[in-house]
Amino acid sequence: MRRRLWIPVQFCTRPARLGKCGFRRGSYGSFRYSSTEARQWSTPLARNLAEAIKTTGPIPLASYMRQCLTSPHGGYYTSSQDGHDQFGRKGDFITSPEISQIFGELIGVWIVAEWMAQGQKSRGVELIEVGPGRGTLMDDVLRTMRNFKPLASSIETIYMVEASSSLREAQERLLCGDTSVGEDKEGFKSTSKTLGVPMVWAEDIRFVPKGKLSKPNRMATANIKTHSNFFKDPSKSPFIIAHEFFDALPIHAFQSVPPSQPTLITSTTIPPPRTSTTPQWRELLVTPTPLNSTHTTLSTPRSQRHTGAPPEFQLSLAKASTPHSLLLPETSQRYKALKSRPGATIEICPEGQSYASEFARRIGGDAGKSASGAALILDYGPASTIPVNSLRGIRAHKTVSPFSYPGLVDLSADVDFTALAEAALSASSTVEVHGPIEQGSFLQAMGIRERAEQLLMGVQKGDDEKKERLEGGWRRLVERGVGGMGKVYKAMAIVPLSGGKKRPVGFGGDVEV
Repeated sequence: MRRRLWIPVQFCTRPARLGKCGFRRGSYGSFRYSSTEARQWSTPLARNLAEAIKTTGPIPLASYMRQCLTSPHGGYYTSSQDGHDQFGRKGDFITSPEISQIFGELIGVWIVAEWMAQGQKSRGVELIEVGPGRGTLMDDVLRTMRNFKPLASSIETIYMVEASSSLREAQERLLCGDTSVGEDKEGFKSTSKTLGVPMVWAEDIRFVPKGKLSKPNRMATANIKTHSNFFKDPSKSPFIIAHEFFDALPIHAFQSVPPSQPTLITSTTIPPPRTSTTPQWRELLVTPTPLNSTHTTLSTPRSQRHTGAPPEFQLSLAKASTPHSLLLPETSQRYKALKSRPGATIEICPEGQSYASEFARRIGGDAGKSASGAALILDYGPASTIPVNSLRGIRAHKTVSPFSYPGLVDLSADVDFTALAEAALSASSTVEVHGPIEQGSFLQAMGIRERAEQLLMGVQKGDDEKKERLEGGWRRLVERGVGGMGKVYKAMAIVPLSGGKKRPVGFGGDVEV
């Protein structure tokens, strides 16, 4: 069997940090809900969440994250915060493209190299970015591609997958300038000011056209957003960028508990499982903290106490099985191997696995002969281990409790790169996965030092501030120590199957001309 997962010999691991997210041992069955009316909540979304939990019971961590980030009623990315910009030095966090333009330039070079390695198609190239932020990364990528005329002329459409209307508007201003924006069956559409090709915005990658219909289907033909019956169009080559996208997708958390008489929490008619003599997975659910709680009673980490008020929500261990705990941990042998260890905790991101599968299907197709394109994923997380207790909140460049100020705090969790690789390989037999490797190693291989030296030579004499900014920026992207992003961030690529004949540039391969 040909090997399709190419990974480094050594892996980075990350120790578990128990209790980081306000995990409350014991079951939520004994929890007494305080009146939402008698309590002052930090945000309207916090009140809405508390009232929903009071009505329906504890909610999965994934549901809590989804509401906090994308709720139309106060979500972090989907609601106006009086002009507050989440990105950059004045926002809550800063990303690699904001630190140095070289980052985006090298992503552009990587796409150029993959395009060249795949025969330099003269038409049908599509650029797709998921979670584009303010559009800074795509702006640098397009500016770089403009210098490669054959590739630039082969690009048909640029797709931006963005759920936030405010971020979409920011991307439109940066990438399209004064070009008018219209709306049609594909989504919001404008024209790239850099390449002059169509730019289309979609809320989900499933809404991005994939190809031709596999069989006649009038309903699918009438609705461009119905793509389940599509197969890859061999004339299309999608190049997909996912930078700090997967870390923001909702996760489920589970803990293995000793065997006990199982009880199923469900509103459906699922038959109850048989009594088990082996450990079982229990889901960690979100509940409000008791009224008048303090940082001490909640065991809030000291590094998260600077926000003032203690967290308003916490994780509690379900006393019974849930549909998620019965299904998700059984989807991989990696999870099953930990089930026999009571106390073991795991995090699973089914939405992330779904996106990785979608990337693979778009690149590999169904028939095998049409495989083309590539996906580059850059995010943070362990190289091989399953993330555990990794949910974090970020506000004003500081780590805060993810259960404080819902809707005003960015939430993220470590990415399970191995789970993404498994999902991609299962989705298409005509792709292979390379990595993950440390971001520092990837950028060094792509020539970040040489590009920085080139830019430094162009700085005017005496402009020491700009020199320091350029020098400090690129070094931060590759350094492995405290404050550096070179080790904790990883790079992974999904490319057409080659059977080990060639590796992508940055992952041990060379540029092919």
